[in-house]
Amino acid sequence: MTNLTITQYKINHVCMRLFLSGLIFFIFLTSYGQGNPNYKLYRSNGKRITYKKLIKKLNSANIILLGEIHNNPIIHWLTLEISKSLNVKNNLILGSEIFERDNEMFLQQYLNKLIDYNELDSLARLWPNFETDYKPLVDYARNNSIKFVSTNIPRRYASLVYTNGFSALENLTKTEKEWISPLPIKYDSNLPGYKKMINMIPDHANVNFPKAQAIKDATMAHFILQNYSENKLFLHINGSYHSDRHGDSSDGILWYLKNEAPALKYLTISTVNQENVKKLQPENLNKADFLICIVENMTKTY
Repeated sequence: MTNLTITQYKINHVCMRLFLSGLIFFIFLTSYGQGNPNYKLYRSNGKRITYKKLIKKLNSANIILLGEIHNNPIIHWLTLEISKSLNVKNNLILGSEIFERDNEMFLQQYLNKLIDYNELDSLARLWPNFETDYKPLVDYARNNSIKFVSTNIPRRYASLVYTNGFSALENLTKTEKEWISPLPIKYDSNLPGYKKMINMIPDHANVNFPKAQAIKDATMAHFILQNYSENKLFLHINGSYHSDRHGDSSDGILWYLKNEAPALKYLTISTVNQENVKKLQPENLNKADFLICIVENMTKTY
């Protein structure tokens, strides 16, 4: 295959993905107007909340953890809309697990328009669905001078913990340690979310499995707080498991945040799928302060 053919193939592929994303949003908008919405907004107790009231509530927080489903187009669209609604006072800070800390320099170069998207794509480890799902939000920050930071641990170090436990991190270089939460890592194996992870694969349970999750949670919490400023509103985007309540107490990222900065006000949002969104199912109650309930047959971006 010639270089020209490969280039044309890539262009066609991107155009098709963008077309499909546009089609999904068109279906969403038209179905909503016909009284058949593809999502509903809820409080933790299952009572409905309007978008306007949700934004008002979110504006009262210092830090918001928005738990998403990575391949759901509705939540990506809503994340962008929520960001716009929260930025009316120009006090918004954005952060996300999609960028790992050793790629922070490349992210900032892109945000400051020192490199273009193709250069970012070649330098940073972008997720496969970045262009369709996350680029609109990053570009919104880029075009409106909004601070956007990477928060996640480089995945190779999370893999290292999975294989060898927390102690393996002690062998990292000084520079590498700057990309993770300060050592030693606080860890509570009795947190419901981590206990649940062990039960996910009981026959092949690796005690380091939840530790690999914990180092991600700890690192994201660390860099959220490092980049938070007084009188600002920090909106952090992460997979819902990282910020969901899996029991009666704080879990995941929120547990680490509250340990380090208990005086700040935190709010959480979780994204859930249901066959019918007219009523929040019992298993989804109290997962977060607010829930975005989306029909489970919604088209996926990958």
